[in-house]
Amino acid sequence: MAAKDETIEMASPCGMGSQVIYAWARDAPKLELPEGVGFKVGGKSPIQYLVLQVHYATIKPFEGGKTDDSGIHLHYTERPLEKEAGVILLGTGGFIRPMTVEKMETSCTIHEKKVMHPFAYRTHTHSLGRVVSGYKVTRDRTGADQWVLLGKRDPLTPQMFYPVVNQQPITQGDTLAARCTMQSNRNRTTQIGPTNDDEMCNFYLMYYVERDSPLQKKYCFTEGSPFYNWSSHLNNIPEDASSL
Repeated sequence: MAAKDETIEMASPCGMGSQVIYAWARDAPKLELPEGVGFKVGGKSPIQYLVLQVHYATIKPFEGGKTDDSGIHLHYTERPLEKEAGVILLGTGGFIRPMTVEKMETSCTIHEKKVMHPFAYRTHTHSLGRVVSGYKVTRDRTGADQWVLLGKRDPLTPQMFYPVVNQQPITQGDTLAARCTMQSNRNRTTQIGPTNDDEMCNFYLMYYVERDSPLQKKYCFTEGSPFYNWSSHLNNIPEDASSL
C-alpha cells in the first residue's frame, strides 16, 4: 500500500480557523497521550468539527478499482480533564535552490500568559529534508539566548509524535524556533508547497496546560529561506542544529 500521511484538523465547513491537532506519516506507530491529558472538543470548546485528510504518495495501488479503508480510532471521555492539550505548528515558506544545502528557519515569541508543558514533537518534510530540529529559546538579562532542545530527527524516518527531549515549561516571553536542513540534488528550484514535487518544513509541538486553555496562537510561520533566518533575530545559535 502507498505511504500515507494522515492529518486531523479542526475546521468549520467554510475552512476558516483550521488547526492541526494530530498528524501521522511513514508507517509510524500510534500516538498515546499522557495520563490525564486530552483535547477538548465539542460543546463550548473552539473545536467544533474534526476533519480527516489522507494524503497518498502515489495512486498506483488503486489502479484497477482497488480501494482503501484508512482511518483512525479516537478515544474520548465526557469527564473533564485538568490537563488540556494543544499543538503549535512551526513552519516556513520560501524555496530551496538547485544543488544546495538550505536551512529553512522559523521562530516566534510566546506573548500569551500561559504555562505550556511540552510532551511530544513531530517533524515533517517531503523528500529533501535531512534534519529537523526544534528549540525553546530564553533570553537572559545580558541579552544572550539560551537554547533548550525540544526534539531533533531525520524527517524521512516514521513521522509520529515522539517524546520531547526536555520537558521544561514554556512561558510568556520564551521563543520557539525550528530549522529544517534541506539537501537538494535537483537541477531545479523546489518551492515550499503542498504537492510531492514541492517541499514542506514543519515542526509540530504538542503540549498541555493545567486548568487553563491552550494558546490562541496555533501557527508560527516565517517566509523561510532565503528571506528569513535565525541570525537576524537570535544569537548563540547551536552549532549542531543541522546534525543528528
